[in-house]
Amino acid sequence: MSLQALPWPRTLGSRLFLILLAGMIIAHLLSFGVLFSERYLTARAIMLGTLETDVSTSIAILDRVPAQERPQWLRYVNRGNYQYILGPGLPGVPEMSAQAKEVADRIMEASGGRFPVKVESIPGEGKRMQAHLTLSDGSPLTIDVHPKPAPVAQWLPYVLVIQLVLLILCCWLAVRLSIRPLVALADAADSLDPNSRSQPLAETGPSELVRAARAFNAMRERIARFVEERVQLLAAISHDLQTPITRMKLRAELAEDSEDRRKLVHDLSEIETLVKEGLAYARAAHGDGEKPSRIDIGSFVESLVYDYQDTGKPVTIVHNAGGALTTRHHALRRILTNLTDNAIKFGGAAELSVLRDGGAVIISVQDRGPGIPEDKLESVLQPFVRIEESRNRDTGGTGLGLAIAHQLAVTIGGTLTLRNRQGGGLEAQVKLG
Repeated sequence: MSLQALPWPRTLGSRLFLILLAGMIIAHLLSFGVLFSERYLTARAIMLGTLETDVSTSIAILDRVPAQERPQWLRYVNRGNYQYILGPGLPGVPEMSAQAKEVADRIMEASGGRFPVKVESIPGEGKRMQAHLTLSDGSPLTIDVHPKPAPVAQWLPYVLVIQLVLLILCCWLAVRLSIRPLVALADAADSLDPNSRSQPLAETGPSELVRAARAFNAMRERIARFVEERVQLLAAISHDLQTPITRMKLRAELAEDSEDRRKLVHDLSEIETLVKEGLAYARAAHGDGEKPSRIDIGSFVESLVYDYQDTGKPVTIVHNAGGALTTRHHALRRILTNLTDNAIKFGGAAELSVLRDGGAVIISVQDRGPGIPEDKLESVLQPFVRIEESRNRDTGGTGLGLAIAHQLAVTIGGTLTLRNRQGGGLEAQVKLG
């Protein structure tokens, strides 16, 4: 099975964490395996080294003491890996492993040839074996040998758990330090906006990350310069076109009254409107140099609604949370004016409301017009985009009203979102703070 078929985590951090943790745990287990193997071999070598001397001494003691006193001496001569049995022991088989033969040879050497020794393996008892011999008085003696590894210390499992926890923490920290700059780069790319002056990506860390941060910041500056040049070009063209358009309107108005004259004046008025909207969009991209100031948002929206009502426009305020807000009020007025004009033009009336969501202020402009297709809600915020299905050309419009409102909302640190209302109509929502 290939790596692609495995249930592999989706994030790079999880993959690196699993790889590092698995490698370190395997290496850790191999180290402990080698340690325990070496410990077992050392204990076995010590046992075999002392077995010959210990057995020869024990046999000599048990052979010299009277038969009735021998049971009392057993507790002094017995060891952890082998014990002495005053009797014939268990029946066994002569087949033995290489390790059993080595133990048997040591026992035979310990007897010194004075006592014939017969060593047998006990079936079904693993590595257990028994050595049978006869003492000087004819009493049978059995040496029961069952090699076993040295007991593990009680504190060792706790040490293993602590080491495993340290491995997990070290892997997590290493992955976090490696992934954090990538996450910061991804966040900076997601929030990249050539029209807003955000902080550049920090050029710190390893040389590779510094190089990537510098390249990203350079790309960000190039994009910002490109957008600024484009906006300045639009502003220059729009500004320069106003003078010849004005002269053409004057000449047309001085001409004899005719249908062609009226059409020409109407076309020049549309061109003039388009030029003014283009210039307004260019200024919106730079925020028009306005400084933020503290206003009462409730009174601000009320004054806007009253201005419309004084001119007979059907504009009402549904809900007004009020409260202080620091923002660029001229830009905010232009945003709400554009949205309200659109609501009146395409819905016949506009309803405004001011809500608070924590520290944010949400201003909604609603209408009961035809709305906008769901797949066009984002595109209509771009310059010169018109929705023919719901916005008839006979009503006029340049396709810049929503684009200017959106651009100004971004410039003052807010957002503009559009959504269709239940029962028909459109809701434009400006969120600040």
